[in-house]
Amino acid sequence: MLNFTLKQLRYVEAAGRLGSIAGAASKLNISQSSITAAIDVLEAELGYDLFLRTPAKGIHPTSAGFETLKLIRSYLDQTLHFEADLLSVGGAETGFVKLACYSTAAPNFLPPVLKSITKRFPNLSLSMLEGHMEMIINCLDSGEVDLVFTYERSVDHRHTFHALFAAPPYALIAITDPLSQQTEVTPAQLATRPMVLLDLPFTRDYFTSLFDGMQGVPTVAHSTRSSEMVRALVSAGFGFSILNIRPLEYGQGVAENTAYHALPIRPAGTAPIFGIATTATVKQPKIVLAFIETCLNLKAQGAFDRMLVF
Repeated sequence: MLNFTLKQLRYVEAAGRLGSIAGAASKLNISQSSITAAIDVLEAELGYDLFLRTPAKGIHPTSAGFETLKLIRSYLDQTLHFEADLLSVGGAETGFVKLACYSTAAPNFLPPVLKSITKRFPNLSLSMLEGHMEMIINCLDSGEVDLVFTYERSVDHRHTFHALFAAPPYALIAITDPLSQQTEVTPAQLATRPMVLLDLPFTRDYFTSLFDGMQGVPTVAHSTRSSEMVRALVSAGFGFSILNIRPLEYGQGVAENTAYHALPIRPAGTAPIFGIATTATVKQPKIVLAFIETCLNLKAQGAFDRMLVF
């Protein structure tokens, strides 16, 4: 039976995360000898080295150490959720939630969610990551986060998905283009124009699929991984683009102080579904379930409707 303490695991995890015994000691406000002793104890118990120690270059996990650190982080996260659940029995609504959000949706989607959740749970601690769909799903699968906000097409049988809203595509068109004066556009009209492509995993195939079966397809004039750059390039007249969640500042109808219009695309097929994904085999802590419940309540109240172009 292995013999180590929770404190020792925290010391080892900090050293691995920071890549430095001195850095971990400073971060935790303890002596370097305490960090070194914790590493030595755990390595002796496990029977293999966790780190390669290089003078003046810090420490680096071995192959086995890398896998061990992932398990340690997962275990430490579970202990924090366990402590929060214990406190909640006594009526203290506390805990922490680690979430990740699809980066192009985050600036528009997260503010109303976070405002509502922090109002309901003022003692809640949140950790947030942003990234493309493939990256955040990998974070969920590795246990780095409790939940992700993403599109349904990025999840599979390993995940539980809670739908929040359907996000039909819209065309972003410069106001200098006569097409921008219409109330809606068709894929055939867009196919004759150059395109500014938001080029992220899952997005390229989706956007180009809108033109399947047509004789013409748009010429990709520019591609970028930033939705902000997409809007800048469209505004400058380099082509149209396609997005699914519009900026909150756009408002209803014609954008103010912008050089583009957002027009619904019809027909556009089935609208992608945006929502919350969790790991299907993991029993979620109470605070995470409460977080999901709050998001579903916002859905029922229509809080996400203003992000869509109908």
